[in-house]
Amino acid sequence: MNIALQSQPASQGERATAFDRLIDVVRAQRTQFSRDQQLSAEVVGLLREAGFYRAMVAKRFGGDEASPMDFLRMVERLSEVDGSAGWVASFGFSAIYLSALPVETLESIYADGPDVIFAGGIYPPQKAIPVEGGLEVSGRWSWGSGSTGADLVGVGIKVDGGDSGGLPLIAVMPAAKVRIDRNWDVIGLKGTGSHDMVVDKVVVPKEWTFIRGGKSSLDQPLYQYPTMSLAAQVLAVVALGTARGAIEVLSELAGGRSSITGAANLADRPYFQADIAKAEALLRSARAFFYEATEEAYNTLLQGDELSIEQRTSLRLASTNAARAGADVTLAVYRLSGTTGIATDHMIARHMQDAMVVPQHAFLSDSTWQNAGRVLLGLDAPAGFP
Repeated sequence: MNIALQSQPASQGERATAFDRLIDVVRAQRTQFSRDQQLSAEVVGLLREAGFYRAMVAKRFGGDEASPMDFLRMVERLSEVDGSAGWVASFGFSAIYLSALPVETLESIYADGPDVIFAGGIYPPQKAIPVEGGLEVSGRWSWGSGSTGADLVGVGIKVDGGDSGGLPLIAVMPAAKVRIDRNWDVIGLKGTGSHDMVVDKVVVPKEWTFIRGGKSSLDQPLYQYPTMSLAAQVLAVVALGTARGAIEVLSELAGGRSSITGAANLADRPYFQADIAKAEALLRSARAFFYEATEEAYNTLLQGDELSIEQRTSLRLASTNAARAGADVTLAVYRLSGTTGIATDHMIARHMQDAMVVPQHAFLSDSTWQNAGRVLLGLDAPAGFP
């Protein structure tokens, strides 16, 4: 089951040029993303060219095997321009998920190159029936972010008598075998195309199934990084990016906007000066903790050591904190923008709405605070955390 791909730029210089082009095109098209409820085909192609989908693929398959920090910064930079584009690009991290597949399956996936786009929906897991050749998969799954531009799709399944240890089992299939039901209608991250995915009696070989968060088939340090922690991080960093974008828009607006009542420019008002400084401090503090925890964890793995429970907890805690801080900053920016920010297509409104959606994700839920607190107090970690 090979994936046919067009040849993509391989050099760092070509990918840097593609990234710059990506930023320009996203800036020009971002309003349309919300109306179309998906990214354009041009942007999906540029995401591929800029290296988002090869970044975390192993070098043995032609990928970059980039560090988590490098990948997160790529997503963050794109999210400064548009949260939906950053969110879809973040699923380039799925190469880590997929590394739990057998090596032979990975060789098939990347046979034509490392720039494979994967999208998936896990919930609700649907019963799969053992048949000749594998598992027969049917059902409907929600939250298929980026599914409209994917090469491969993974869906959550359950098998009677299976041995997944209670963790979700994912069946991987070509995107052509999946029907997209365009029902994504939300207040933020509208352009992610997170529609429902429908599958009807597709037979998936068992070697194309894996346990989400299961042990990787690869032994490099990158593939020993906690999968579920990284899954939370790639989403949380979208909020950091949108918050930075919101501050930049407000800063550009502040110097040139006078009140219709004749009051001073925004930038000359004491409350505005104080509140934008508070927003800047909140964002930088959350971002510093986020990358500090990431770098410490990855350096530990590079040294050949295992991560402690405290390090794993810090990754989850820093992610939830980043998501919340990003949302709080964009809300503060929205409030400071006055009536300007209430226009539907104004970037301050859009950044705020996008950032507000991020901490609603289950990976970044309020339970993270309590679970992290238990670990910090020396209590037993809840099942599945961190």
